[in-house]
Amino acid sequence: MTTSPFHFELLIEAEQLVPYLGHEQLRIVDLSRSSVYEQLHIPHALHLKPQYLVRQEENASGLLPDEAGLNTLIEYLNISPEHHVVVYDDEGGAWAGRLIWNLHCLGFENVSLLNGGIHAWLGAGFPTSAEVEELKPVTNLFKINLQNVEKYRIKYEELLEKVQKNAVQIWDCRTTEEYTGQRLAARRGGHLPNALHFEWSTAINRQNHLKLHSLERTQQRLEQLGFHLDQPVVVYCQSHHRSGLAYILGRLLGWDIQAYDGAWSEWGNRLDSPIISGESPS
Repeated sequence: MTTSPFHFELLIEAEQLVPYLGHEQLRIVDLSRSSVYEQLHIPHALHLKPQYLVRQEENASGLLPDEAGLNTLIEYLNISPEHHVVVYDDEGGAWAGRLIWNLHCLGFENVSLLNGGIHAWLGAGFPTSAEVEELKPVTNLFKINLQNVEKYRIKYEELLEKVQKNAVQIWDCRTTEEYTGQRLAARRGGHLPNALHFEWSTAINRQNHLKLHSLERTQQRLEQLGFHLDQPVVVYCQSHHRSGLAYILGRLLGWDIQAYDGAWSEWGNRLDSPIISGESPS
């Protein structure tokens, strides 16, 4: 096995990536809109559509794909155990974070989020390309290992039990209108009992190329809301898209964090799930 030259953390800056552009063990994955990717992207980046990341059921639109779907994702990414994957998007890191969560679930940990995505890359004046490269197939594709799925993911039944026992912190990262039930995105509106509200995009600095605010600032705000970072937390949104970035934030803060990929699309579409509506977030 070749020794990896990369010393990337979970979050990296654009300037850290530049020296490795074109490296055979680096896979850069772009989750921007197709119209953006076709116009410009980081050189050598592979475009990935979000449909590869989710499985839909009648009441849930953002579930983790089944084993066949996850294998399809790995084949498309064309990665071996020796690869390091750097992911970015054009929205501040939500879809990119969701891909990282998927990869963590299937046992692939050599992955980093590019802080600020394409906006930060352009802001730094680094080169872009409109070329779509043909990737040479790797000979030893990464073999998925689903033993860790439960470490990063929680299902409805387990979460319901914890909610009923008030045994877990819950982070709702949707908009205030979704949290209170003013905006309906399922049969029922509102939030999970005991869920605290901190919108995912609050952690993004729109004055600095969609890079994350300092982790100290985000941690302080979460703690002010009543979260305890030394205790486990479950995060959710509507379809585990926006909570992709929240998951990354949790990991960066050293939090024991799971994502509920059934999300509000499942919880709010069920008629038997306990919900709270009409409350203003604290």
